[in-house]
Amino acid sequence: MPSRELVIAFDADDTLWHNENIFEDVHARYRDMLASYHGTEAVEDAFFATEMRNLDLYGYGVKGFTLSAIETAIQLTGGKISAEEIRQLIDLGRTMLAHPVELLDGVAETLAALAPAHRLLVITKGDLRDQERKLSKSGVADYFKAAEIVSEKDTATYASILKRHDILPENFLMVGNSLKSDIFPVTALGGYAVHLPYHITWKHERSDVIPLEKNHFFTLGSLRDLPPLIEKLMVERA
Repeated sequence: MPSRELVIAFDADDTLWHNENIFEDVHARYRDMLASYHGTEAVEDAFFATEMRNLDLYGYGVKGFTLSAIETAIQLTGGKISAEEIRQLIDLGRTMLAHPVELLDGVAETLAALAPAHRLLVITKGDLRDQERKLSKSGVADYFKAAEIVSEKDTATYASILKRHDILPENFLMVGNSLKSDIFPVTALGGYAVHLPYHITWKHERSDVIPLEKNHFFTLGSLRDLPPLIEKLMVERA
């Protein structure tokens, strides 16, 4: 493998396409449904606690979200939630799974600019079928050499992916919106990471810590700024 090769991987949700805004909208409807039983803060706290308790069982994604929403509703209403209200929660989950894929600004143009000179990957966590659906419907799937849909994004996961694709950490750059999932594990391995903040961040993915590896860590305001950064890195690595 040429030493100057730089393989670029992208997170999917809230990096390539909008996602958390869909969850945020359903959260609002969920709070409204339970408003006669509990206040907003109590509903959110109970729901998040249920999601975290169930994470190892259900994983990330809409299906686990929906099951946790139903469980929390039963808990907070003391079992008084009606079958019709449960049906409404299931319908909300189904609507989320069928939601159109809406690319973030500059995604298609950026991928088109980078693909001719770089190997591009998708590395995302979540429900397998849902993530496959979104990638297929996105219109940008052909730019990627491979898609890795994983249950967790930690150093062990990234190390396994790099080994499987024969990539050295120093030849790898990850782009994503989550410091916890897309940045920290990659810089810990010696790779490059680009943080692309999204305007909404799920509580589980939030972090106030900033990576110390400044020469391998970058923050961009738009994906359109990525190609110039890659050009600069390639010059420095020459």
